[in-house]
Amino acid sequence: MLSNQLKLLLNLRRQEKLPERVLDAIRVQQNASERLVGWFQLAVVLLFGILYTASPKALSTGTPFEPVPWVLSVYLALTVFRLVYSYRRSLSIPLLYFSVIIDMGLLLGMIWTFHVQYQQPAPFYLKTPTLLYVFIFIALRALRFEARYVIAAGLFAAVGWILLAAYAIFMAGGFGRITRDYVYYMTSNSILIGAELDKVITIITVTAILAVAISRARSLLIRSVAESAAAHDLSRFFAPEIARQITAAELEATAGQGQVRNAAILNTDIRGFTKVAAEVQPDALMQILAEYQSRLVPIIQRHGGAIDKFMGDGIMATFGAAVTTDRFAADALRAVDDILLAVESWKTDCARQGRPVLEIGAAVATGSVIFGAVGDATRLEYTVIGDAVNISAKLEKQTKKEGVRALCTVETYRMASAQGYQPTSNRPLLENRIVEGLAEPVDIIVVGE
Repeated sequence: MLSNQLKLLLNLRRQEKLPERVLDAIRVQQNASERLVGWFQLAVVLLFGILYTASPKALSTGTPFEPVPWVLSVYLALTVFRLVYSYRRSLSIPLLYFSVIIDMGLLLGMIWTFHVQYQQPAPFYLKTPTLLYVFIFIALRALRFEARYVIAAGLFAAVGWILLAAYAIFMAGGFGRITRDYVYYMTSNSILIGAELDKVITIITVTAILAVAISRARSLLIRSVAESAAAHDLSRFFAPEIARQITAAELEATAGQGQVRNAAILNTDIRGFTKVAAEVQPDALMQILAEYQSRLVPIIQRHGGAIDKFMGDGIMATFGAAVTTDRFAADALRAVDDILLAVESWKTDCARQGRPVLEIGAAVATGSVIFGAVGDATRLEYTVIGDAVNISAKLEKQTKKEGVRALCTVETYRMASAQGYQPTSNRPLLENRIVEGLAEPVDIIVVGE
């Protein structure tokens, strides 16, 4: 069972079928993790150096040299190099495995030198508590969210300790020091085979548990990155406010869900766009649309509006529907003011470049609307339904008849004024206007002449 899990973990990378952009995002996280690993390693080696320096040595006068400071110095140099390198470029797979080997190799090598430094028999180093640092180095590899490096660190540590135990038994005359007496083992330089097996089994078990945990954590990381990428993509197809509602909702969005909101509805449209479409090349036509939308959409969003839909050369936006607010009417009219200024700038640029100069119409209406999802299980769309939607669309068409650029209902204007809207000039009142598609005459305000 454990073998199958380890094979699964080792093949995890090959099994991931993810878009390259998602993998790039994961690589960014992993590179950040490698830098974090480097800082932890630097802290560990500095801590070990401080502890070694501060602790009494009780060395024999015949000790030829102290190997621990040399090992720590080498490890410190390699750690600093690796940390600096990780900030300049991504660490390659061979370099990552080499780093794992160096970590464990230097640690186990330092443990081996203890019997030389203290002039004791080889079994002396088998009792050193420095072995516990092995688990720190194994755990550090977990920060990268790749189980294979955890497995590599654990296997190398287990094999290394087996070799150290074998050296103490076979190469240093340790056969005579093997005992089954636990008390004698703890109070002498003897060897207890069961104790060394326990250490190896513990290393392997901890490694396996961490590897399984990391594989599960990596799945969550991949899911999180994929959902983050999806949320980013959603924000391009939906208003950011709607995208946040979709991704943050506790329940899955379904058709038939709706909420009553007081909101303002803004409609804009390019005048004479059909004629222009018949005269210019498709690429030029799409460029016109792209410029028009790129100028208007940021203005609408800056004033708290949410794009409900693009309808060819028309834009429908809502204020106070996706996210409730007590200034929706004022925000909508402020957006119209800025849109008209932006269109004048666009017209100037088009005239200077010898391109078609276009005008737009805009209209705002307010009222109670229903905001929610429509569609079926395979295709959903968030939208608003209500009289204000219809009135706004009809008023936008009325701008052509009245020869003005923007209109709103009297109710909308009064509400906006109550919410703090202050026009820069007088707004003409048009009373009892017959608006095509509306059953009753309406009083309307000229927002832009």
